[in-house]
Amino acid sequence: MTRKPSGELRRGWTTGACATAATKAALMRLWGGAFPDAVQITLPKGEVPEFAVTHTDSGAGWAEAGIIKDAGDDPDVTHGALIIVRVAQSTGGVVFRAGAGVGTVTKAGLPIGVGEPAINPVPRAMMDEVVAEMASEYGQRPDIEIAISIPNGAEIALQTWNPRLGITGGLSVLGTTGIVRPFSCAAWIASIHRGIDVARANGMGHVAGCTGNTSEKVVQALYDLPDHAMLDMGDFAGGMLKYLARNPVARVTIGGGIGKITKLAQGAVDLHSGRSQVDFAALADLMGDPKLADANTALEAYEIGGAPLAQAVASLALDRLMARYNGMEFDVVIIDRAGTVIGRAGA
Repeated sequence: MTRKPSGELRRGWTTGACATAATKAALMRLWGGAFPDAVQITLPKGEVPEFAVTHTDSGAGWAEAGIIKDAGDDPDVTHGALIIVRVAQSTGGVVFRAGAGVGTVTKAGLPIGVGEPAINPVPRAMMDEVVAEMASEYGQRPDIEIAISIPNGAEIALQTWNPRLGITGGLSVLGTTGIVRPFSCAAWIASIHRGIDVARANGMGHVAGCTGNTSEKVVQALYDLPDHAMLDMGDFAGGMLKYLARNPVARVTIGGGIGKITKLAQGAVDLHSGRSQVDFAALADLMGDPKLADANTALEAYEIGGAPLAQAVASLALDRLMARYNGMEFDVVIIDRAGTVIGRAGA
């Protein structure tokens, strides 16, 4: 995870907000005759930001406008992407199309049906509202095809969760508020939830949440799990486990390094180093070894306690999970930095 910089952070705008602004600009050309230099839109909570129009094109019966996404200070892989919307007259209301670089849904479990362009419900509603507003202003029927494209979107999407969620061919057009809040835990946790939804909808009886890339690769190979069974838990064990408690699967594997799994075993559900710490005195009590109380890091504790410590931590984490989250079977895998399993419980 990218480290959060100090100081006040600048907000940004979601792909959905950019697409809505581009839709408005394109409709102004299609129905009004001229592209604006900038447009304002109203976000779901009432804020009215302005967006510069950086791309324009038009032809017989169509117009397109583009907005460069500004994600503020968030380490968003779509920051700087050009969000292009082409509008054309249609029949029967607003129709959405996936242009180049925008994905298509291929697995059940997402809020958009299989075969649909990966444009989420709130951005769709925002664009619907803009079409209705512009149609009323220009005396037109609100029957419009909206095709969204994002140059290089297919390549950028490989850096997102889209491939394992079954969204193929490009990025999703996302956003519930229109605002990107830098380093928002909520965005990551929402992606974990969608991963659980997809896994359940596609009949997965076994899913895995891991703290990092190394542990994920080891756990996936250990159980021969498909990509859509792998949940991008990261530090957010609580966000994953609470959602699983409401939307259970038969079996859940938790994988990670000794430090984060120790914190989980000791009751933490946010495993970030800035928000939870290993209790070394408790480790000393667990193992009956006072030297552990003087350890500075979990790796140092492991050097002292060795394999018995890792096994005890895995067992304690399993006991805590089984006691707290009824109705599911758990197992815990602890992996070192070289990718070797050093502790395992519940397998």
